[in-house]
Amino acid sequence: MKLKNKKIIITGGSSGIGKATAKLFCNEGAQVAILDIDETEGKNTIQEINDSEEKAFFYHTDLTKSKEIKNSINKIIDQFGEINILFNHAGTIIVKPLHESSEKDYDYLMDINVRSAFLVCNQVIPIMLKNKGGNIIITSSIGGEKGFALESLYCMTKGAVLQLARSIAVEYRDRGIRCNAVCPGFVKTNHGLKEIKELDEQGQNWNEGDLFSVQGRMCKPEEVASAVLYLASNDSTFVNGTALYVDNAWYAKG
Repeated sequence: MKLKNKKIIITGGSSGIGKATAKLFCNEGAQVAILDIDETEGKNTIQEINDSEEKAFFYHTDLTKSKEIKNSINKIIDQFGEINILFNHAGTIIVKPLHESSEKDYDYLMDINVRSAFLVCNQVIPIMLKNKGGNIIITSSIGGEKGFALESLYCMTKGAVLQLARSIAVEYRDRGIRCNAVCPGFVKTNHGLKEIKELDEQGQNWNEGDLFSVQGRMCKPEEVASAVLYLASNDSTFVNGTALYVDNAWYAKG
């Protein structure tokens, strides 16, 4: 019960890594509020989690809109009384050559991947300061520091949120708030499988042999969730401002 009685927000928690993390956090004793635009998947997720008691709650939220975020967080505070941990996970991807990318593509990715992270952290940090501490984990990617063809816009956004995590850690360390980033490689989620499919369609080949050469195999969402749990728990009390790669040495290999 590493998160017993902790009150946690997960953005983008309806599916994939966010869903796996929500389940794990609740199993570790937490109460979790999921903020997501996908209402169907969100409600399905909390139904899966809440088998014998209410541990997970869903708040339909467009995370690119500050008013909706504020309304949801106010409801969470009314219910939980406080927020101890934020897992800022919401994000998406576009696979496209840079010279074919449009301003609309840019705005779309920046809104979902970067603007949402800023808006949620902007709302949650004052609550954590009032509580004299808290813990934030932000999902970046191996692409936050490693460049990839056909993913320039995506890598740019993931680099931005990685720097956001580092900057929050430096700015609020002495006020009791830790912040770290988790940086996965290819993960077997709808997001990850869509990415590989679109890369293949653009002429890259990501068969099992290619995957083996860079990270051995596809990562499971539960494996990323376990890394997030480490960062969220007291097992990592002196870990702050780091990028935790969940990629089986792909980034280290170069």
